[in-house]
Amino acid sequence: MIQTHRELGRTGIQVPTLTFGGNVFGWTVDRQTSFSLLDALVEKGLFFIDTADCYSRWAPGNEGGESETIIGDWLKKTGKRNQIVLATKVGMETGEGKTGLSPAYIRQAVEASLKRLQTDYIDLYQAHRDDSDTPLQETLATFDALIKEGKVRAIGASNYSAERLQEALNISKQQGLARYETLQPEYNLYDRQGYESGLEQVAREHGLGVINYYSLASGFLSGKYRSKADANKSKRGEGVVEKYLNDRGLRILKALDEVAEESQATPTQVALAWQIARPGITAPIVSVTSLPQLEELSKAASLQLSEEAIRKLTEASRY
Repeated sequence: MIQTHRELGRTGIQVPTLTFGGNVFGWTVDRQTSFSLLDALVEKGLFFIDTADCYSRWAPGNEGGESETIIGDWLKKTGKRNQIVLATKVGMETGEGKTGLSPAYIRQAVEASLKRLQTDYIDLYQAHRDDSDTPLQETLATFDALIKEGKVRAIGASNYSAERLQEALNISKQQGLARYETLQPEYNLYDRQGYESGLEQVAREHGLGVINYYSLASGFLSGKYRSKADANKSKRGEGVVEKYLNDRGLRILKALDEVAEESQATPTQVALAWQIARPGITAPIVSVTSLPQLEELSKAASLQLSEEAIRKLTEASRY
């Protein structure tokens, strides 16, 4: 059972130090396995579930909304709505003309998400990506209204630039509107620069909760891909090897191996523990497709790395 909880930004909502990514539900994980994973997550104290209205539209035969539908069916079956913190997103395309952050579309999308999730409120509703065609004030005013109506508890931003995130926070302050309380950026031991070169400062300055995605660099940080021959280990293997298998990537794997041995842990657990220890990071997002994988990942939430181990990993992954 995970004991360590952190506040999600300034929302007052307490979450564990790992977020579970629901993109796998209805895609690489069928309904029955999804239910057993959700049961196990709650049992282990990993009750923060992140999904999106577009998950998993990209899979053959899917239309989008599959992940939310599975979570909603599980909530109906188990009655555990008050035992989880539920996050979803709006803004990515879910069909013809269904995209962006216009007031009318957000209204339409939130009702669809609530229906699929079979709940009357969403704990964290996130803008999945910036929409330069809609004034920030209009988007924020709509989110603010949803909070006042009790349909949403807090709002967050994903895939915003540091400049646009700062602008949004300024508008919320000036107009007295609800502000983005969380940020969901890409971040891991390899992909550090994008977040650290601007977003990190904005997030820490304003006390935003950070729930980063691709926290294991598409599986590379697990140590699964160590040579070009490993590309055939998964569907995404070729892309992973092409992007990460270089001098810097191998240096990071070496440091992960060394720290894992010292800590009696796995590279996966160490890679996540480094992020959890990073000032400003609230709860990295992780996904699994089986109960044994969940067992391994859950141990990362309580793994305490030494200062020396953190320094070694930070140095090995410098850019």
